[in-house]
Amino acid sequence: MRSLTLAEARERAALLTVTSYAVELDLDQGAEVFGSHTTVRFACSTPGADSWVDLKARTVETVSLNGVDLDPADVVDGRLPLTGLEADNELVVAATMAYSHDGQGLHRATDPADQRDYVYGHLFLDAAPSVYACFDQPDLKAPYDVVVRAPLEWTVIGNGAATRTAPGTWRLATTKPLATYFVTVCAGPYVSVHDEHDGIPLGLHARASLREPLERHAAEIFDVTKRSFDYFHGLFGIRYPFGEYHQVFVPEFNAGAMENPGCVTFRDQYLYRGSATRDELLTRANTVSHEMSHMWFGDLVTMKWWDDLWLNESFAEYMSHRCLVDATEYADAWVDSSIVRKVWGYGAERSPSTHPVAGVEALDAQSALQNFDGISYAKGAAALRQLIAHVGDDQFIAGVRAYLTDKSYANGTLADFLGAIESASGTDLAAWSRAWLLTADRDTLSVRLEEQGGVIDSAVAVRETPADRPADRPHTFDVAGWTDGLEVARVTTTVTAPETRLDGLQGAPEPAVVVPNASDLTWARVRLSDRTLTALPSQLALVPDQQARAVVWSALIDGVHGATVSPDAFLDVVEAAWPHETNSSILTRVSAYSEHRIVPYFVPRPGQATALARLAASGRALLDTAPSGSTESLAAARLVAGASDDEALLRAWADGDSLPDGLQDDGDFRWIVVRNLAARGLIDVAGVESYRAKDDTLQGGLNALMCRASLPDPVAKGWAWEQLTGRHGRSNYEMVHLARGFWSAPDDALVADYVPRYFTDVPAMAEWVGEDALSRVVLVAFPKVFTEQTADLSARTLERDDLTPAVRRSLVDADAELREALASRATFGAAV
Repeated sequence: MRSLTLAEARERAALLTVTSYAVELDLDQGAEVFGSHTTVRFACSTPGADSWVDLKARTVETVSLNGVDLDPADVVDGRLPLTGLEADNELVVAATMAYSHDGQGLHRATDPADQRDYVYGHLFLDAAPSVYACFDQPDLKAPYDVVVRAPLEWTVIGNGAATRTAPGTWRLATTKPLATYFVTVCAGPYVSVHDEHDGIPLGLHARASLREPLERHAAEIFDVTKRSFDYFHGLFGIRYPFGEYHQVFVPEFNAGAMENPGCVTFRDQYLYRGSATRDELLTRANTVSHEMSHMWFGDLVTMKWWDDLWLNESFAEYMSHRCLVDATEYADAWVDSSIVRKVWGYGAERSPSTHPVAGVEALDAQSALQNFDGISYAKGAAALRQLIAHVGDDQFIAGVRAYLTDKSYANGTLADFLGAIESASGTDLAAWSRAWLLTADRDTLSVRLEEQGGVIDSAVAVRETPADRPADRPHTFDVAGWTDGLEVARVTTTVTAPETRLDGLQGAPEPAVVVPNASDLTWARVRLSDRTLTALPSQLALVPDQQARAVVWSALIDGVHGATVSPDAFLDVVEAAWPHETNSSILTRVSAYSEHRIVPYFVPRPGQATALARLAASGRALLDTAPSGSTESLAAARLVAGASDDEALLRAWADGDSLPDGLQDDGDFRWIVVRNLAARGLIDVAGVESYRAKDDTLQGGLNALMCRASLPDPVAKGWAWEQLTGRHGRSNYEMVHLARGFWSAPDDALVADYVPRYFTDVPAMAEWVGEDALSRVVLVAFPKVFTEQTADLSARTLERDDLTPAVRRSLVDADAELREALASRATFGAAV
């Protein structure tokens, strides 16, 4: 299908004004298709002009424009031409649409736990025309009236309050003006929990088989929801404008969540079936608050075109963390951001695909999707924190309020937002915006100390800017130092030059550990001194500042990726400091990153068994001392379950024997153990299926696929590859789980033959897999055979001119990670 270009969008927006949509969906036509009837009313500024409507149907039954029948065969490449438009127009389209299984459009999934079907709409970025006929661009907003026909036992939830008007028929209340990609309908035998807050009806919904975790977690989710409403009402000075507020946990969701007004959809893994660590609850709370902040940033005021995507995501990223810190128990949310979100964003910044936060003119919609990454989220949020440091928080909030008020129910741009902040603060932001928002890449911050007799004689903050992307970014941040757990120095500075004296450190004792950007206030590569790196194994666990510890871990991860810190040195710090970590986000994320990224990517295969044994020993050390049922105990048990080679222990845990407290009925934990057994060849297909029989659910089936793909057997690998790349109607989640297991192997020889096949078979899947889903498959399925031959194949593939935008972007990022691994192995391989 053609992707809408910016030029086309501007031309159509100048010509048309959409006044209303009336959409009728018939979801009672079986498991493959549904009926779609759309009436759209719109004005045309130039009567007699021509345009088109977007429509991606299985079949088109009838079309009429202003009472005149059009030929359904005129729909070509997802577009229906509209000629001779009048000043006021009515278009009526009756079509049959196909359900999707890749998480885009109207997705339909079957829950194997009870064989019930569930439907939800995910229309981002350009999937709306696969559900109803529309003018699919973010600046043609209109109110919606939606009627849904569904099986009698189904419940229907959507953007407007749902009323059952007859058996199997539901009418949704008329919405405020919405962009096309925000429209959603969720339908199926969902179970629900209801509440109310400040006059706003609240609902939580999930598959029937998830009733127990939904009800168990409802109080916590509602509490965060209510606190977020109160916080944002007070902060923005505008009440939530979209009526009821429903949060629907849906199966096989491509993203974390989607901010559909009045009906937010979430991946249903957030309803933790078993034990959950504190940071997992924090992550869910952050997502709840993030999506709610979108009701103002994105929904009330929508970007005019996709190149201002950051106006949605950077703000939601910043506002959700701010809300959690100020209004909930999760006061350490910025620590979580440092070790989760910013690590993700720094990875995007290291890739050749890096881009500015804003101002990248996306020439078409699909190109814009490629910038939907950790830069738009984490870097944008960090830039906003620096903007606040630059203009003041009161002035920032005043500008935000003015922007939201002025652009309510309409569209905004970067220029609109900056203009509002400039007016509120009296500050010219042209230079600031050019440096922080319009220039890609990041600076490197370090501290140069000179000492005499153990006392700091001089201290200088050093700012290095990328030579190929120069920018004059002001950074406001702090530098702190510790020795044996005692903070001996801290100073806050604003850096506006390559070198800035830190006179506040002069005369202080020289610290064992010095951390630039200790409170993680800015966005930069943090370079730790050699003295600090040497001291970390003995000193890091003693540092009482959890935010500074997160910055150190992030710097270490960055250093491994940049081949300036060896994986062996990283594991030294893990062994020494990780078992003593008290922050849940640092604890769980460092262990997971060590097991799933540091070891398989940066440690050559011959050394991986020893590296995993080191991790397992660290996990065992913490497990032996952690309080029963605590986050520490759960994190430690997960690390042991995934990294240990103790067959007797693994078999006992898989069978439910001698489990740590709190994990006796935890099916998700058991799958960690089973995957380890499978990857080591200690069980076979029948063994995997026997565990699936104990957990015959959607998640159980996905984990079983991953475990079968992990089996170190040529037959198992052949089956997994064919299931992944063949046309079997596999869902987006099934493909990703097959890919996650596939490259697990005791040596490269077992999977080497599939390396060249990846570069032909996976890009070809664009013929039947949506761009959003395929972009994830491309990344996860990229060969974990780190050789120059793989790099050569990857380079040649990137020279092709037939790759879709999503495939190309994911290949660029995966190729960058491959080259990071090769550089690290070349530098440190002999030492591991």
